Amino acid sequence: MKNYLTRTFKRFTKDEKGVTLVEYGIALVLAVGLGTAALTELGGAVGDKMGEAETKLAPQATGF
Repeated sequence: MKNYLTRTFKRFTKDEKGVTLVEYGIALVLAVGLGTAALTELGGAVGDKMGEAETKLAPQATGF
């Protein structure tokens, strides 16, 4: 049994197919995480600018 496990582990260390899949998974997680963070930050900045525009336009809109 010990021999079988040793051979199996040696075979897994030489097999590089799974490594590529793991690398793509890590890249995908990083891309999604960074994209989410960037869009959240961008959404906050756009919201702030819209709020500024609203306060500048609000006094003019009540004068009609």
